[in-house]
Amino acid sequence: MPRHGENIRKRKDGRWEGRYCIYEPQSDRRMVRSVYARTYEDVKEKLLSAKVSGELVPERNEVDIQLEFHIIAQEWLDIIEKTKKYATYIKYRSIYEKYIKNELGKMPLIKFYRFSLSDLFAYCNKEKIISETSKKSIICVLNQIFSYAESHYHTKHFHYSYQTQNNSYKPVKILNQTEQAKLLHCLYYEMDIYKVGILLCISTGLRLGEICSLKWDDVDLQGKVLHVNTTVQRIAVDGQKGRTCLLEGNPKSIFSKREIPLSESIITLLKPYYNSQARYVLNEDKPMEPRTYQNKFQKYLRMAGVEKKNFHALRHTFATNCINSGTDIKSLSEILGHSDVKITLNRYVHPTLEIKRQHMNSLSSVYGQIMGQK
Repeated sequence: MPRHGENIRKRKDGRWEGRYCIYEPQSDRRMVRSVYARTYEDVKEKLLSAKVSGELVPERNEVDIQLEFHIIAQEWLDIIEKTKKYATYIKYRSIYEKYIKNELGKMPLIKFYRFSLSDLFAYCNKEKIISETSKKSIICVLNQIFSYAESHYHTKHFHYSYQTQNNSYKPVKILNQTEQAKLLHCLYYEMDIYKVGILLCISTGLRLGEICSLKWDDVDLQGKVLHVNTTVQRIAVDGQKGRTCLLEGNPKSIFSKREIPLSESIITLLKPYYNSQARYVLNEDKPMEPRTYQNKFQKYLRMAGVEKKNFHALRHTFATNCINSGTDIKSLSEILGHSDVKITLNRYVHPTLEIKRQHMNSLSSVYGQIMGQK
C-alpha cells in the first residue's frame, strides 16, 4: 500500500518502489525516476540518498506542477493492457492517441486543473468536430488517468463532470408481433444453420458476438442448456497498421458468462445440425464474421418484408417477449447477462401498445367488480 506523502508503494511482485523527480539539463525539465528495494525501509533510504545527492524528492504540489501528463497516461495504459480485455485496452488507447496525446500529453498535470470543458475540447478538436459519444469517451479516459495519478503519485483529487448535450434517449426498435410473425415464416422456410442461429438469438437473447463465437461444446443438447463463454469482435491489432483482425475473447463482462436453459423447440431445431467434427455452430472451424452475419439478418428481414432493424433488436425483442409472458425480472436479467436488473428494466423492456391495452382492460374489470359488489 502506498504511504501518503512519500511516493512509496508496494508492487505486485513484492518489491517496494519509490518515485522522485530529477532535473534533466538537456531538456530543461524534471523527469520522474524510481528506486526499488525489497523492504520499505530500504526504499526510503534510497530516496533520502537521492535527496542528499541533490536530486529532489517531490511533495504533492510539486508533482502536480512538474509531472507531465503523458508519463502518467502511459503508465495507466500499461496497466490497462495487462488487467483489462484487449478490446478495452485498444479502445482506451485509440481515444488517448487520437484526441489527447499530441495536444495535451506534454502539459504538466496542474494545467488540467485550470481547464474548463470548453478549453479541453478546444485542444482536442484540432481537425474536426468531436461527437457527443467521443466527448464522453475522452472524459472517461481522462478521469481514469487522474484517478491513477492520485493513487500512485498522491496528486490532487480531480474529476471532470460531463453531461451529454443530447439527452434524448433513442430506444432500440423491437420487432412487433406482426414483424415477428413475418420473420419467423421466413426463417422456417428452407431452413439452414444460419436461420437457426437467428431463431436462437430471438429465443435466448444472445448478442451478435456471442452467437458468432458459439461452439458446439457450449451447447448441451442432452441437458438442454447453452453456456455463454466467449464473444468475438473485429478490432485493430498492433503490428498491422490500418488493418484489423477477428478477436475471440471473454464476453462483455463477468456477468455475461452465463447459462441459458433451452426450450424443447430450440433443441429440436439444433439437433439436425449438430456436427461432432465442427467446432463452431455457425461456421464449423472458425468464428463467424459478425458483419457477415449482420448482413444475413438484413437479408432475411428484406425477404420477410420487414423494415431494417439492427441485429441487437433480436435481443430487445426477446426481453420484451419474456416480460409480456410473465418472466420475473431477476431471471430475465441473469439470462441476458446483466449486472443489475435496472439495466434490464430501463434499456431492454419495451411494453407494446397491446400489452398496455391489456393492463388498462384488466383495471376496468377490477372497477367493474367493485361496482358489482356495491
